[in-house]
Amino acid sequence: MGTSTDRTEGRGGSWTPLKYAATSYVRGLGAGGDRDRAMRVLARHVPVLGGAAGAASSARAGRTALQRLGALLAGITEPGLGPTLVELGLAELVGRGRFDVLDELVTLIAGDGDDLEAQAARDAACDVLDELFQGADTWEELAAATVSADELHGLLEAFLVRYVYNRVPVIAERLGRLADPEAMRRADAQMRQIVEDLVVIRLPADPFAVDWSGPEGAAIAADAIRGVYETLEALDGGQP
Repeated sequence: MGTSTDRTEGRGGSWTPLKYAATSYVRGLGAGGDRDRAMRVLARHVPVLGGAAGAASSARAGRTALQRLGALLAGITEPGLGPTLVELGLAELVGRGRFDVLDELVTLIAGDGDDLEAQAARDAACDVLDELFQGADTWEELAAATVSADELHGLLEAFLVRYVYNRVPVIAERLGRLADPEAMRRADAQMRQIVEDLVVIRLPADPFAVDWSGPEGAAIAADAIRGVYETLEALDGGQP
């Protein structure tokens, strides 16, 4: 679920239509039109972040994390996890187990999560690394992981979906009011699915050849984040 449970104290302005839409969505679950109301909530959170331009501009942790994740994923396939960790300045992790490696990689990708935007990136990175390494626990299992071009693309998009959703204020708090845990899960999944349907990351034919730490990686990250916020902002049909 979104990480922005603390972001519920805004008053007036763009907060009012967002809170109205979130309450309407939760109260109307199961009565038909759920997806339309969910889209309205997602659209109305964008003005709270300063509109599409403001939301994209303030996504500093998200842009950096997307670049660093790209570099990590590309390195895992060639030359491999061990050499990649050495190149990233994490040689001390070579030979260690899942907990140590993933904890340090999450921090490398998304920082310490010292504000809400950074925490959204950190939580998204944690989810994606769990998906990447799945049941791997030992160093040998971690080092055996590989990433195809399609998987690299999919994992980057999965990160962006989770990051954008984690930045949405009010959602987690409103869904937390539901007495039915299954209804909460379905509503949460529906919101995520809508964001997933809108996320597009354009990669060159050979994503492993991208200079993820340089201007090319920065441009890919900025374009993807800007695109999803512009699309989300356009979802609101103007209804109450």
